[in-house]
Amino acid sequence: MSIPKIVIHTDVIIDFLLHDKESPSVLRMAMRKFFCYTTVFNAIELFSLAVNKRQVKAIEHALSVFKILGLNARSAKTYGALFARDLKLPRLNIFIAGLCLESKLSILTGRPEEFYGIEGLAVLLPSMVFNKIK
Repeated sequence: MSIPKIVIHTDVIIDFLLHDKESPSVLRMAMRKFFCYTTVFNAIELFSLAVNKRQVKAIEHALSVFKILGLNARSAKTYGALFARDLKLPRLNIFIAGLCLESKLSILTGRPEEFYGIEGLAVLLPSMVFNKIK
């Protein structure tokens, strides 16, 4: 039996980094159930938010548990089609969605509105992760 795979969005990683530790974070719960990936674009977004060396180290540590998905030339057609649709979404999220679609993976996020209009993208909410894990 193989473990299901998902992509973890930036907000879930930030939640983990800021979590109070009294109850399991969404990321910890997801890691019990799924093989978790993130994307190079999520990593870029995380590092752009760091304001000191301690935060950079915490982000590096958090990212060390993921396989990080990146772009390749073969995927240009998929991304071009997404950009051509003129979606009113942040460009990083279009790239993240493209990586999810190319990899045939769902994305776990507490901000599903950031992916509205991406046809074929499966979005998991944190509440779904908690409900699936017993």
